[in-house]
Amino acid sequence: MPNDAAEYAPREAMEFDVVIVGAGPAGLAAAIRLKQLAAEAKCDLSVVVLEKGSEVGAHILSGAVIDPIGLNRLIPDWKEKGAPLETPVHEDKFLVLGEAGVMRLPNIFMPPLMSNHGSYIASLGALCGWFGEQAAELGVEIYPGFAAAEVLYDDNGAVAGVATGDMGVGGDGKPMDNFVRGMELRGKYTLIAEGARGSLTKLLVTKFDLAQADNPQKYGIGLKELWQVAPEKHEPGLVQHSFGWPLDNRTGGGSFLYHYGDNLVSVGFVVHLNYENPYLSPYDEFQRFKTHPAISPTFEGGKRIAYGARALTEGGWQSIPKLIFPGGALLGCGAGFMNVPRIKGSHNAMLSGIAAAEATFDAISAGRGHDRLEAYEDSVRSGDIARDLKRVRNVKPLWSRFGTIAGIMLGGIDMWLNTILPGIGLGFTLKHGKPDWATLKKARNSKSIAYPKPDGVLTFDKLTNVSFSGTNHEENQPVHLKLADPWIPVTINLPDYAEPAQRYCPAAVYEIVTDDSGKAHFQINAQNCVHCKSCDIKDPSQNITWVCPEGGGGPNYAGM
Repeated sequence: MPNDAAEYAPREAMEFDVVIVGAGPAGLAAAIRLKQLAAEAKCDLSVVVLEKGSEVGAHILSGAVIDPIGLNRLIPDWKEKGAPLETPVHEDKFLVLGEAGVMRLPNIFMPPLMSNHGSYIASLGALCGWFGEQAAELGVEIYPGFAAAEVLYDDNGAVAGVATGDMGVGGDGKPMDNFVRGMELRGKYTLIAEGARGSLTKLLVTKFDLAQADNPQKYGIGLKELWQVAPEKHEPGLVQHSFGWPLDNRTGGGSFLYHYGDNLVSVGFVVHLNYENPYLSPYDEFQRFKTHPAISPTFEGGKRIAYGARALTEGGWQSIPKLIFPGGALLGCGAGFMNVPRIKGSHNAMLSGIAAAEATFDAISAGRGHDRLEAYEDSVRSGDIARDLKRVRNVKPLWSRFGTIAGIMLGGIDMWLNTILPGIGLGFTLKHGKPDWATLKKARNSKSIAYPKPDGVLTFDKLTNVSFSGTNHEENQPVHLKLADPWIPVTINLPDYAEPAQRYCPAAVYEIVTDDSGKAHFQINAQNCVHCKSCDIKDPSQNITWVCPEGGGGPNYAGM
């Protein structure tokens, strides 16, 4: 047996017209639209979707309040076909929290852009599962449990497809008895729809110089629990957002509570990853938030039934990279289409999938392949996605520059002006400044934060909550969290920043442990990883790279 997987014979290859990476709303919308267009034209078109989760929807995490604009365009009769959108929004609440008090903002003062009426509260994972069924009925081949681990290129340097990761590789990097070589999936075009901070997206952005140099992509970390609450606490159709406590005025973020389904409440907390204090723990801020007197009564007599965490793209209009490269395109939240003040990205993800599919189908119909899909870029830059994001483009930078109170007030003014002058607003576009990893202050210049001990009823420790995420990885496999320099965590990050990975990770993956001699070591508990990508974003030394573990590993967000 060869000592290394790389010594094996070349991988087997499968040929398709279109290869799609990621079975989220963007990837599945693209697959469905491609097959619709092929049916209308009475032609054959082979489409494959790769999904690293164990099943479609397993790695999907969102609030979620879903604006149906993309769904209406893709499958107009979605209600008749049984799409799992059953709870329409009937009330919006916006709260400002103080440490002990609360103030409700009158809805009449809120910009119309913030209204959720006409939207639905649902599980985005369940919706993606339904999307997968629709795609399969149209003839799309969907392969869950297979992680796209490598980009393939042709002789001209264009993207020619992807390869799945090898299975059965031991922790020492050597093949085990159950070793199975990965497959190559080649296509005329490859559409990348991995979600925020996707590993292949990151590589392609660098290789083809797609990023906006003066507006780096910005991120947040979103943490969510799903609760089943007492019937008398349940208000179906209620959408509640808040900002303020427990975060200070210099730290961006906020919360959501969405009531839907069978006495279900999605409770979540978002922390913008440009925060400055290395002692801040987004997870513990989330737990502390639930104890506020205006929040905790919702959960009395209820039980938490699931937990998860995921990075969000927050850069908005000015941070969208170039979307196309030779042989393919970036779709969905990986490209940064989330509307930050609305905390919504699924509608734009679907719209991007539709636009990419139409550009791809036209190109293939014209006999093209492995070139740039200019029509897709043009569609995004001039269509509904542009109109949605241009109107809120200054909200995030205003918040970052002026703090929560003044920033939100100024952002509200800008959104009101954009209601009158769509896409113009204040008449200018602010830049974002530093990337999120560069915003941390040194530990010696920061204030330590003492977080309350979890009570096990309303608040929970990280490991207990991770057990409610369905996370599982094959134990004997290479660690998928790669350190460029294994000494940086203890020689630089620990003395300078108190090693913030211990706190920004929402799954207790990273620890500083000391041996019997008192020497510090950086320990990676990769089996806990919920694939949020925060480490890849926030590490102040940019020393951690997240790569795909063996396909099928990670969380299983059933019902989330």
